Amino acid sequence: MYFVGGTQADHSAGNQLLVAKASSLYRTRFDDNSDSSDDDDEGVDDDAQMEHKTIPHAGSVNRLKVMPQQPNYTATWSEDGSVRIFDLNPYFKSLDGSYWSIPAGFNPLLKTIKSHKSEEGFALAWSIHKTGNLLSGDCKKFIHLTEMREGGSWTESITPFTSHTKSVEDLQWSPTEVEVFASCSSDKTVKIWDTRQKAAPGRSFVASKTDVNVISWNRLVPYLMASGDDDGSFKIWDLRSLKSAGNTCESVGHYEWHKDQITSIEWDPNDDSVLAVAGGDDQLTIWDLSVEKDDETETVKTSGEEIPPQLLFIHQGQTDIKELHWHKQIPNTILSTSEDSINLFKPSITAE
Repeated sequence: MYFVGGTQADHSAGNQLLVAKASSLYRTRFDDNSDSSDDDDEGVDDDAQMEHKTIPHAGSVNRLKVMPQQPNYTATWSEDGSVRIFDLNPYFKSLDGSYWSIPAGFNPLLKTIKSHKSEEGFALAWSIHKTGNLLSGDCKKFIHLTEMREGGSWTESITPFTSHTKSVEDLQWSPTEVEVFASCSSDKTVKIWDTRQKAAPGRSFVASKTDVNVISWNRLVPYLMASGDDDGSFKIWDLRSLKSAGNTCESVGHYEWHKDQITSIEWDPNDDSVLAVAGGDDQLTIWDLSVEKDDETETVKTSGEEIPPQLLFIHQGQTDIKELHWHKQIPNTILSTSEDSINLFKPSITAE
C-alpha cells in the first residue's frame, strides 16, 4: 500500500512531503495475545513494514490531495499561500522493490499556482471526471479552477467562483455530474456550483449555526451529502430536497457525539450507509446510518452517556486527528493522520 502525506513542522523550513509504502500488513499488535493456531500464518513476518522517501516542501502542508486518474500527481496547499503540483512517480518507483533510483537533480515540482495571490487556504479537490482539473479554495472566500492541458501544461483561472463571504473550508466534486462541485465555508453554508457559471452557485443552503469545516459527497448514493461542523456535530443532507426559494435543504440526520470540531469526514466507498468521522476530541468514529432507533433498540451507555445505535466503532490513541481516508480497494480499511502519528487500521465493523 502506497500513500502520500505532508508535515506541519514548528519551523517552516523543516516541512516535507512523505511518500511511503506499507507492507506485510498481516497482523495487528493484538495478535500475539490470540489463542488461535498460528498454522495459517506460517512464513508470514510478524511486523508490518514501512519505507518512505521525503521531499522538502515550502511551508506547512495545510491540505494534500492525490489525483485519482494519475496518483503520481499530488497537489498541496501551503501556508505561504501557494498551491503546488508535484510529480512523485520516481519516488513511488524507488519504493517498489525494483532498486530503481531517483535521478540526480530531479525536481518533482511541476507547477506553482498563484491564483490566490498569497492568500492561505485549505480546500482542495481533484476532479474525478476530468483528468487534471483542480479546485482550490482560500481563507478569503475565493475558489479557483486550474486545468491540465495536452502536453502537461497547466492553465490557471483568472476569475474565481464568488459567493461565499468567509473562508472556503472544503470542496467536493459531484460523483455523477462532470461540471458540478460543492463547497462549504465558515459562513455556515454549503453551495452547489456549475464550473461554467462562476458568478453564483446553482444552489446554496445554510448548513450549520457554526463553521462548516468538511463535506463528503456519497459516490454510491449521489443525492446524499455529509457535512461536519465546528461545534462537533455532523449532518446528512438529502440534495433532492434542495430548493432555490429560501435556499433550504432537508437534513435527514443530525449527530452530536463528538466533543470538539469535526476535522474530517468520508463515506465508505464500498458501503453507501457507512460513514467515518474524525474530530478534535481525538476520536475517529464509524457510523452505519442505515440503523434506525426504535423502542426495541437496546440502549447502551458508557460513562453515563448513551451510545447512538448507529455508532459502530470508536478509534482512539491519536492526538489532534487531521484527516482520514478509506482504502478504495481493501474493504473496511482506514488511514488516519494526526499531530503525533499515522494509523492504518481495519476496524471490526462487520456484522456477525
